[in-house]
Amino acid sequence: MSQQPIRFDDGAAYERGMGVWSQIAGMEFLDWLAPAPGLRWVDIGCGNGAFTELLMRRCAPAMVHGIDPSAPQLQFASGRPGLQTVVFKEGDAMALPFDADQFDAAVMALVIFFVPDPAKGVSEMMRVVRPGGIVTAYAWDILGGGFPFEPIQAELRAAGYNPPLPPNAPVARMDALRALWVDAGLESVETHAITVERSFTDFEDYWDANTAMGSIKPALAKLPEAELATFKARLRARLPADAAGRITYPSRANAVTGRVPGA
Repeated sequence: MSQQPIRFDDGAAYERGMGVWSQIAGMEFLDWLAPAPGLRWVDIGCGNGAFTELLMRRCAPAMVHGIDPSAPQLQFASGRPGLQTVVFKEGDAMALPFDADQFDAAVMALVIFFVPDPAKGVSEMMRVVRPGGIVTAYAWDILGGGFPFEPIQAELRAAGYNPPLPPNAPVARMDALRALWVDAGLESVETHAITVERSFTDFEDYWDANTAMGSIKPALAKLPEAELATFKARLRARLPADAAGRITYPSRANAVTGRVPGA
């Protein structure tokens, strides 16, 4: 099975799968980052607004702009309660549609490994953030086994298939993130490991939540019906459940932050 391009255009499916994971990890990320209130934020690769919602709810921002290449995702984001004052716009992480020094903080939540040129993406964040401002990100430690979809991908590998991965998955390693921030010239660079878990009522709840998204759905759609049944049985056996059938699964992300020099 060849690698398929990963696209996210269904905001509702993203919400049920990765959106919930994003907020679980995002809460720990913001606890660690502890940003001051009243900042002007840009959320790059905001998708369906899962992390944007956290910014609005927890950080008392003065202003938030959300940028994403997917119009359907942005439409979903703009319909979230509490995000009516956020300015959403289609845009490219490597060519942000903003003047220099326009923001106090720029964030990429689960995005950096999708940027074709991550160094260019960091450079753009630095350009639009004022001197002394924050440039930050968190990303699943995919190659370190921290991806929420790792059990599904492990079964795909065991079955001889090539599971879908972000094109720049290695950049999410902690040492790679630190090097990316340091090489960009950011100051006061810090990193943090985020470990979270999510519970599902039973196996079907886990399956429905984690297989509806664009990164997994195309791979599973190519499995013949009989093979899919075997796949699900093997996956079920891989996931421990409690006496009530409830499944709790951990995931791990790496976070990085730094400040634009010149303040």
